[in-house]
Amino acid sequence: MYKDKRIGVVVTAYDEAAFVGRVIETVPEYVDRIYAVDDRSPDASWDVIQRVAERINGERENEPAEATLTVADGGDGRRVVPIRHDENRGYGAAVKTGYRHAAADGIDVVAVMNGDGQMDPAILDRIIDPVVTGEVDYAKGNRLRSPEDREGMSKFRFAGNAILTGLSKFATGYWSISDSQNGYTAISREAIETLDLESITDRYGFLNHLLTHLNVAGCRVADVPMSAVYGDEESSIRYTSFIRFVSLLLLRNFCWRLKTRYLVQSFNPAIVNYGVAAVGLAGGLIGLIRSATRAAAGEDGFVGGITSFVAALLGLVSLCTAIRLDAAANEELEAPSGERDAETERIRGHEPDEPVQTQSIE
Repeated sequence: MYKDKRIGVVVTAYDEAAFVGRVIETVPEYVDRIYAVDDRSPDASWDVIQRVAERINGERENEPAEATLTVADGGDGRRVVPIRHDENRGYGAAVKTGYRHAAADGIDVVAVMNGDGQMDPAILDRIIDPVVTGEVDYAKGNRLRSPEDREGMSKFRFAGNAILTGLSKFATGYWSISDSQNGYTAISREAIETLDLESITDRYGFLNHLLTHLNVAGCRVADVPMSAVYGDEESSIRYTSFIRFVSLLLLRNFCWRLKTRYLVQSFNPAIVNYGVAAVGLAGGLIGLIRSATRAAAGEDGFVGGITSFVAALLGLVSLCTAIRLDAAANEELEAPSGERDAETERIRGHEPDEPVQTQSIE
């Protein structure tokens, strides 16, 4: 128990035999239940999970009854629940499997710690606190907020995360949320039960897709500053195909969110401005290219060029208006992170007399 809430942690694993055991062992003691989900790893991850689970659960049997999640409480006394997929289904599927088991067990707040050891268990309380206190429905780590937090991240990873963060703001509607690919998260049981998990992708775009569904469901989200941690683990992601897949997913998410929130649920003029922006910018840019081509060929492209420029300018103004309206409509779904920034500074060894101002890269 943590602040009178039952806490669960989903540990996902795919080819993480060298790390997943240590991740399970270092989950803080206040966590009631650990759902170790092996996504049909071809390596020895499942053997490691079973071995560590057997040892930890054996130790738990000798503890007082009140220290375990009993059948009456929605559990069976085990602290570690090993789960293995029949086939490889993807990262999102592993997280959703853990979510379903945790919700069925009556866990109040469910965190996710990947089996690669990149998520510091010492800061789990900071990740779950906004959800435990009821401030938000979902909290996630953010490694991009300050230079100190980004120190362990390569320039390539940083550039990729920054690009996907920008695209995710459009897709998800959470305009102040960054580092959308960060999987160190916490969610309330109520939010899990509200979401249609089946409609959320099983693949690596899961985190972005989940944020979009949280927005449409009206869930409040918070960023929690944290430092990037990378060790000897190797990512199974192929970045070229990953970025292409996630970019297309974000475009579909964006269109679905606008239709659902601003047409089906209620009307917001942001959708009209987005439409005008798309037509104006696309038509204007195409027209400018054609006018430039005609001019290069010695033909008169002046009038067409002026018309195209005006169309592109109108599209740009409409885009800015759409973003402003969209951000205003979603402002109440984003929790301010000022207090968490100050806490981060205290943890680093600074004790500010006044709230610390950190500069965002957004």
